[in-house]
Amino acid sequence: MLSQKTRYAIRALQHLADHHGEGPVPLTDIAETQKIPAKFLTVILSELSREGLVDTQRGRDGGYWLALSPIDISYGDIVRLTRGSLALTPCASRFAHESCTNCLPESECRLHRIMLRVRDETARVLDSISLAEPVSLDI
Repeated sequence: MLSQKTRYAIRALQHLADHHGEGPVPLTDIAETQKIPAKFLTVILSELSREGLVDTQRGRDGGYWLALSPIDISYGDIVRLTRGSLALTPCASRFAHESCTNCLPESECRLHRIMLRVRDETARVLDSISLAEPVSLDI
């Protein structure tokens, strides 16, 4: 399940992608349009700025904008940056692997093998969709 932080980050970045090339977008515009608490949005955008996805400018005409082209930011990138992993279980994580507590050894665990497949398919889908792609609401 995606955390609220990840969902807010995705919506904020989608908003910035919609306004790509138009200059700084004020935090209040993003917060109001996307219904994200401004204080939480400030924290999220600061983290995304440190990760190189967002740039910012202070002052009266300041705001936020994408540091990269929308085509260069995948949904997989966003989830990994805000959630840490695409895996649903710690034993299926590529970069934050941990053995599950109270479980069988991984070599004997069928759930482990299923979770590896789920992680790989999730990565395949999320890495293939960028912020530049219009996503239909008629899914």
